[in-house]
Amino acid sequence: MNWKEESEKYKDAYLEDLKALIAIDSERDDEHGSEEFPLGKGPAMALKKYLEFGQRDGFKVKNLDNIVGYIEYGEGDQTLAILAHADVMPAGEGWHTDPFSMTIKDGKVYGRGASDDKGPGLAAYYGLKMLKDNNIKPNCKIRFIIGTDEESEWTGMKHYFDVEPAPDFGFSPDAEFPLINGEKGNTSFTIKFDGIKIDDSKPSLTKFESGLRENMVPRDAFATLTGISDADKIIADFDKFISNMPVEGDIASKNGNLDIHVVGKSAHGMEPKNGINGGTYLANFISNYQLDKPSSQFIKFISEYLHDDSRAHKLGVNYVDDIMGELTMNVGIVKFDAESGGFINTNFRYPKGVSVDEINHNLQLCAEKFDGSVENISNMNPHYVDPSDPIVDKLMSVYRDQTGRTDSNPEVVGGGTYGRMMPRGVAFGALFPWTEDTMHQADEFQPVDDLILAMSIYGQSIYKLSCE
Repeated sequence: MNWKEESEKYKDAYLEDLKALIAIDSERDDEHGSEEFPLGKGPAMALKKYLEFGQRDGFKVKNLDNIVGYIEYGEGDQTLAILAHADVMPAGEGWHTDPFSMTIKDGKVYGRGASDDKGPGLAAYYGLKMLKDNNIKPNCKIRFIIGTDEESEWTGMKHYFDVEPAPDFGFSPDAEFPLINGEKGNTSFTIKFDGIKIDDSKPSLTKFESGLRENMVPRDAFATLTGISDADKIIADFDKFISNMPVEGDIASKNGNLDIHVVGKSAHGMEPKNGINGGTYLANFISNYQLDKPSSQFIKFISEYLHDDSRAHKLGVNYVDDIMGELTMNVGIVKFDAESGGFINTNFRYPKGVSVDEINHNLQLCAEKFDGSVENISNMNPHYVDPSDPIVDKLMSVYRDQTGRTDSNPEVVGGGTYGRMMPRGVAFGALFPWTEDTMHQADEFQPVDDLILAMSIYGQSIYKLSCE
């Protein structure tokens, strides 16, 4: 079969289905969770839409409690799994198109999920569909498994592995090409600070808000300072700050208060250098002024230990492994109010050679200097599949053949995908090396031609893994 020619036949149908998926705001929504929809209605509706496609196309489908489901084809003693997710990150601000109305402009599909992971996931589904439509019988069972909270706690996919037999091998179409055979460890911490004001003679921070998710570089940050006597000076200082820093923003004085807004650039938290953290830049600006002790402790910790240091040198946990690369740190969520105090979420992607205990210890030592306390809230250990494994060899051969990039090699990244849930699991596409990474950003996009090429690669790859 000429996989590229076959994929072109599915282009219009694929885009129509992708339009329906993108139209669903499938951000995890705990606030409106229910017995029927444990993670909120949006993720469940996106899962159901995938399963509707499967039923329409004649596959066996199963919905497991509206948090995970699968589309099945073939039979055999072994199971090949394709692990995708139907949930998305919050849209956030800064879009030039409607994030939940698919827009095709200049050959690119725009919308939340176009690149992460509705576009790639659906391309992999269509790769499987091509086998079935051409009556190609695999020699193993194939399950296209759809999770609904990959961007947070993986509740759905963990549930699948609790109630269904574990797949033998597989891939997740939720990263980049050529192939990801190693993923760094992924651990998150919260740092908490007291908020009780003890000195009324000094200005104070009454509000600080930045960030939507731990694995997303915050674009916007907002703060309110009260008890300000020299507002004009601070306003003038802010104008200079904005002109000299890679951020935008505005400041306004009202009834003795100052409201400050800083705008950076959102990005995927696995590589904070791709974004500009509005939260830490705002804290860095505020750190120039004398505030009451709780406000000052909170702000100075961010400024002195977290700002503009994605490799965590200031915390003393910077590390580079020859194979897995650098440790990275993202400051994902920052909040403060006078009653509750301060809350900072930090997410680390760490290679082998660094332990969670080591990160925790150093973070605690630094936080204690400012009366902060640290809690480790989640962890996934580093994952690695040997390049000699047949799944790596076969997938790489398809990629090299279809792209002509014969010198391409497997990579290790800081992102975490469902692939790590299987000892012989990898991440495979669909972001190509020649395409800008807009995952977790405003104006998320994926070129149409890339998605159709990914479909072709997935079709041949599924064939190679299940039929040869």
